[in-house]
Amino acid sequence: MNMNEKEGGVCEGGLNVTLTIRLLMHGKEVGSIIGKKGETVKKMREESGARINISDGSSPERIVTITGQSEVIFKAFAMIAEKFEEDILASMINSTVTSRPPVTLRLVFPASQCGSLIGKGGSKIKEIRESAGAQVQVAGDLLPDSTERAVTISGTPHAITQCVKHICTVMLESPPKGATIPYRPKPTAGASHTVLAQPHAASAFAIPGQFAIPPQDVWRPLLQPVLMS
Repeated sequence: MNMNEKEGGVCEGGLNVTLTIRLLMHGKEVGSIIGKKGETVKKMREESGARINISDGSSPERIVTITGQSEVIFKAFAMIAEKFEEDILASMINSTVTSRPPVTLRLVFPASQCGSLIGKGGSKIKEIRESAGAQVQVAGDLLPDSTERAVTISGTPHAITQCVKHICTVMLESPPKGATIPYRPKPTAGASHTVLAQPHAASAFAIPGQFAIPPQDVWRPLLQPVLMS
């Protein structure tokens, strides 16, 4: 079901939709999410119920794609943010740093939606910051060879999860305009290519008509709702 067939995507109990959201991470961050022998990401998948897929391992940057119903998505985000907070605390044990750095996540969205996220005179992004208690920044430049921008969220795991809920509401109310060329991190020369994904993960991406890329491309979706009956 495409964006134009939405039938009231926001309900009193929250967002009654299935979402696909992409995060941009560095290799070290991805390693933390995967865990030893893939145990951490397996646990996240099982406990949240979300599909969590990780792009080509030959790039310094990786795309982590999370798909599921809205509450499942938010649970997965909370688990990722909590894992990053654990990593921060572990790094401080033998450090002279006394103040705890915030958890930071980078989301990727079509540039055509980012104006709605910012709002007139920055009003919407200010409202989200104040309501969620997290910092939100929208990059001024497009990511290379794409029509997307990075949206950086910083704060506590709880604040980040609340912030993602607000952002999802805004993005669902303002669908992308025109075709979106998604950002793909460039592989390092000579590196091997590996895709870490759940079996049959491509079935989660069969939402046609939104992007100017071939149908077989598994990294097709961004934030698109599929309305549940």
